[in-house]
Amino acid sequence: MRAVIQRVKESRVVVDGKVVGQIGKGFNILLGVGKGDTEEDIKKLVKKILNLRIFENEEGKFHYSLLDIGGEVLVVSQFTLYANVKKGRRPSFEDAEEPKRAKELYEKFVEEVKSYGVKVETGIFGTMMDVYILNWGPVTIIVDSKELK
Repeated sequence: MRAVIQRVKESRVVVDGKVVGQIGKGFNILLGVGKGDTEEDIKKLVKKILNLRIFENEEGKFHYSLLDIGGEVLVVSQFTLYANVKKGRRPSFEDAEEPKRAKELYEKFVEEVKSYGVKVETGIFGTMMDVYILNWGPVTIIVDSKELK
Protein backbone atom coordinates (compact mmCIF):
# COMPACT_ATOMS: atom_id res chain seq x y z
CA MET A 1 0.00 0.00 0.00
CA ARG A 2 1.40 3.37 -0.98
CA ALA A 3 0.49 6.78 0.32
CA VAL A 4 1.49 10.25 -0.76
CA ILE A 5 0.91 12.47 2.24
CA GLN A 6 0.68 16.20 1.69
CA ARG A 7 0.50 18.54 4.64
CA VAL A 8 -2.26 20.97 3.72
CA LYS A 9 -3.88 24.17 4.89
CA GLU A 10 -7.00 22.91 3.12
CA SER A 11 -8.01 20.36 0.53
CA ARG A 12 -11.17 19.29 -1.27
CA VAL A 13 -12.46 16.87 -3.87
CA VAL A 14 -15.00 17.87 -6.50
CA VAL A 15 -17.01 15.38 -8.59
CA ASP A 16 -19.35 16.62 -11.32
CA GLY A 17 -19.07 20.17 -10.00
CA LYS A 18 -19.99 19.24 -6.41
CA VAL A 19 -17.69 19.18 -3.38
CA VAL A 20 -17.80 15.60 -2.02
CA GLY A 21 -15.04 15.90 0.58
CA GLN A 22 -13.34 18.88 2.21
CA ILE A 23 -10.91 19.47 5.08
CA GLY A 24 -9.00 22.26 6.74
CA LYS A 25 -5.53 21.86 8.28
CA GLY A 26 -4.20 18.31 8.05
CA PHE A 27 -3.26 15.71 5.45
CA ASN A 28 -4.37 15.04 1.92
CA ILE A 29 -3.57 11.35 1.43
CA LEU A 30 -3.41 9.89 -2.06
CA LEU A 31 -3.73 6.15 -1.42
CA GLY A 32 -2.78 3.34 -3.78
CA VAL A 33 -3.60 -0.30 -3.07
CA GLY A 34 -1.24 -2.90 -4.52
CA LYS A 35 -1.66 -6.60 -5.18
CA GLY A 36 -1.16 -8.59 -2.01
CA ASP A 37 -1.87 -5.72 0.38
CA THR A 38 -3.56 -6.77 3.62
CA GLU A 39 -5.25 -5.32 6.67
CA GLU A 40 -1.87 -5.53 8.41
CA ASP A 41 -0.52 -3.09 5.79
CA ILE A 42 -3.38 -0.74 6.66
CA LYS A 43 -2.64 -0.82 10.39
CA LYS A 44 1.09 -0.17 9.88
CA LEU A 45 0.51 2.60 7.36
CA VAL A 46 -2.15 4.44 9.36
CA LYS A 47 -0.13 4.30 12.57
CA LYS A 48 2.96 5.66 10.79
CA ILE A 49 1.08 8.43 8.95
CA LEU A 50 -0.92 9.72 11.90
CA ASN A 51 2.19 9.84 14.10
CA LEU A 52 4.53 11.51 11.58
CA ARG A 53 5.88 14.63 13.24
CA ILE A 54 5.69 17.06 10.32
CA PHE A 55 3.92 20.02 11.90
CA GLU A 56 6.20 22.74 13.24
CA ASN A 57 6.69 24.00 16.75
CA GLU A 58 7.47 27.61 17.72
CA GLU A 59 11.10 27.22 16.53
CA GLY A 60 10.00 26.01 13.09
CA LYS A 61 11.12 22.41 13.73
CA PHE A 62 8.98 19.40 12.80
CA HIS A 63 7.68 18.44 16.22
CA TYR A 64 3.96 17.71 16.15
CA SER A 65 1.93 14.92 14.54
CA LEU A 66 -1.51 15.17 12.98
CA LEU A 67 -2.90 13.66 16.19
CA ASP A 68 -1.10 16.30 18.28
CA ILE A 69 -2.63 19.21 16.35
CA GLY A 70 -6.12 17.72 15.92
CA GLY A 71 -5.76 17.77 12.14
CA GLU A 72 -8.13 16.40 9.53
CA VAL A 73 -7.59 13.90 6.71
CA LEU A 74 -8.83 13.74 3.12
CA VAL A 75 -8.23 10.31 1.55
CA VAL A 76 -8.33 9.99 -2.23
CA SER A 77 -7.94 6.65 -4.04
CA GLN A 78 -5.03 6.71 -6.50
CA PHE A 79 -4.30 3.44 -8.31
CA THR A 80 -1.77 5.28 -10.49
CA LEU A 81 0.67 5.18 -7.55
CA TYR A 82 1.34 1.64 -8.81
CA ALA A 83 2.23 2.74 -12.34
CA ASN A 84 5.15 0.83 -13.87
CA VAL A 85 7.01 2.90 -16.47
CA LYS A 86 10.04 0.64 -16.98
CA LYS A 87 9.01 -0.40 -20.48
CA GLY A 88 7.52 1.69 -23.28
CA ARG A 89 5.73 5.01 -22.94
CA ARG A 90 2.39 3.89 -21.61
CA PRO A 91 2.36 3.00 -17.90
CA SER A 92 1.34 -0.46 -16.82
CA PHE A 93 -0.82 -0.87 -13.73
CA GLU A 94 -0.35 -4.62 -13.28
CA ASP A 95 0.86 -4.13 -9.70
CA ALA A 96 -2.33 -2.29 -8.66
CA GLU A 97 -4.97 -4.35 -6.87
CA GLU A 98 -8.16 -5.29 -8.68
CA PRO A 99 -10.87 -2.63 -8.14
CA LYS A 100 -13.23 -4.67 -5.93
CA ARG A 101 -10.50 -5.68 -3.47
CA ALA A 102 -8.84 -2.25 -3.68
CA LYS A 103 -12.11 -0.56 -2.72
CA GLU A 104 -12.50 -2.89 0.30
CA LEU A 105 -9.01 -2.06 1.54
CA TYR A 106 -9.43 1.66 0.79
CA GLU A 107 -12.61 1.71 2.91
CA LYS A 108 -10.85 -0.20 5.71
CA PHE A 109 -8.01 2.33 5.59
CA VAL A 110 -10.54 5.15 6.04
CA GLU A 111 -12.16 3.32 8.97
CA GLU A 112 -8.76 2.72 10.59
CA VAL A 113 -7.96 6.45 10.42
CA LYS A 114 -11.38 7.23 11.94
CA SER A 115 -10.68 4.78 14.78
CA TYR A 116 -8.02 7.24 16.02
CA GLY A 117 -10.71 9.90 16.43
CA VAL A 118 -9.63 11.83 13.33
CA LYS A 119 -12.14 13.65 11.11
CA VAL A 120 -11.90 11.96 7.69
CA GLU A 121 -13.35 13.01 4.35
CA THR A 122 -12.97 11.09 1.09
CA GLY A 123 -13.29 11.31 -2.63
CA ILE A 124 -15.46 8.78 -4.48
CA PHE A 125 -13.64 5.57 -5.29
CA GLY A 126 -13.31 4.83 -8.99
CA THR A 127 -14.60 8.17 -10.29
CA MET A 128 -12.91 11.03 -12.09
CA MET A 129 -12.20 13.67 -9.45
CA ASP A 130 -10.81 17.18 -9.30
CA VAL A 131 -8.53 17.33 -6.24
CA TYR A 132 -7.64 20.73 -4.84
CA ILE A 133 -4.61 20.70 -2.57
CA LEU A 134 -3.25 23.78 -0.81
CA ASN A 135 0.05 22.17 0.16
CA TRP A 136 1.50 23.79 3.26
CA GLY A 137 5.25 24.13 3.15
CA PRO A 138 5.26 22.45 0.72
CA VAL A 139 5.57 19.19 2.64
CA THR A 140 5.05 15.92 0.76
CA ILE A 141 6.04 12.48 2.10
CA ILE A 142 5.73 9.11 0.38
CA VAL A 143 5.20 6.01 2.55
CA ASP A 144 5.04 2.40 1.35
CA SER A 145 3.70 -0.19 3.80
CA LYS A 146 6.15 -2.77 2.44
CA GLU A 147 9.03 -0.59 3.65
CA LEU A 148 7.73 -0.33 7.25
CA LYS A 149 8.82 -2.71 9.97
